[in-house]
Amino acid sequence: MTSPDSPLRIGTLGTARITPKALLQPAGAQSGVSVAAVAARDVDRARAWAREHAVPKVLSTYDELIASPEIDAIYNPLPPSLHAEWSLRALEQGKHVLCEKPFTQNEREARQVADAAKSSGLVVCEAFHTRYHPLMLRALDIAHSGQLGDPLQAEAFFNAPIENTPSQIRYHYDLGGGATMDLGCYPLHWLRHLLRSVPSVTQARAVVGPEQIDVAMEIELDFDGVPARVQTDMRPDCEYGSRFEIRGSEATMRVINPLVPQLGHRLELETQGRKMTEDLGTSTTFQHQLEAFCQAVRAAQRGDRWSLPTDAEDGVHSMRVLDAVYRTAGLATRGTQR
Repeated sequence: MTSPDSPLRIGTLGTARITPKALLQPAGAQSGVSVAAVAARDVDRARAWAREHAVPKVLSTYDELIASPEIDAIYNPLPPSLHAEWSLRALEQGKHVLCEKPFTQNEREARQVADAAKSSGLVVCEAFHTRYHPLMLRALDIAHSGQLGDPLQAEAFFNAPIENTPSQIRYHYDLGGGATMDLGCYPLHWLRHLLRSVPSVTQARAVVGPEQIDVAMEIELDFDGVPARVQTDMRPDCEYGSRFEIRGSEATMRVINPLVPQLGHRLELETQGRKMTEDLGTSTTFQHQLEAFCQAVRAAQRGDRWSLPTDAEDGVHSMRVLDAVYRTAGLATRGTQR
């Protein structure tokens, strides 16, 4: 392992489509961090990917990557069914972990990872990138400042049309697919952090597609007495969009496009008929997430205390809610027998 003053070297498991945006581009935009290696089950594909993205080293197996002394941290963008396994293996090899959402397949797996992270002292971060952007930080500041008064009701949604193709993991139960796992986890996470509680699920109604995959879900929740509604949809004919809203006794806050604010967003605060709007810039969510992850790793390497709002314990809360949604909708939780 390197010293805190050396460049942080990250290795990526596989060649997932999200990796250039979530890791390569933000790493290239900041100093002191590099994507040093990639491993994939198809080595020829990994070599071609590495050449395209200027990643200097290709390793033939995931085991070889996580064991490499030339790697400090692992990025895990594998299918959700493999998140717990390879995050745990990376921790066993002394590597910090940035793991894509959903954190695992279910709460039981999430607890295993969180316990391993705690005992190792290593940094584990679930990649809820929106949580680190100035837009979400501003929304959290408003929600927690008392400006809204007593929260009365909340709602959030994230819809994205996704075609059911053979390679599309979101339509495969055994890989951890489902609209709620992939898309609905975001609005559930937004409201959980804005309202600062882990909700109970009062109702959940799924539109079920192939392999008992939820292609859409309507969820009703209770956040310590505050009713909330979450909706998600990945059917190919749905309209793309994301938003959340909290109505309070004194004001209403509405945020449009918290998912990719770098492509345009708006925060609205409405009080007694007056509406104020804010724009929090065009920096990417992934840039802020990687900066926070690297800062936490540096602190851990120095032996200092570190904290992240999407750490492994937060991942346990995320999976607890997702499990409850599936049970309430009459569907099996991921990683269990259908």
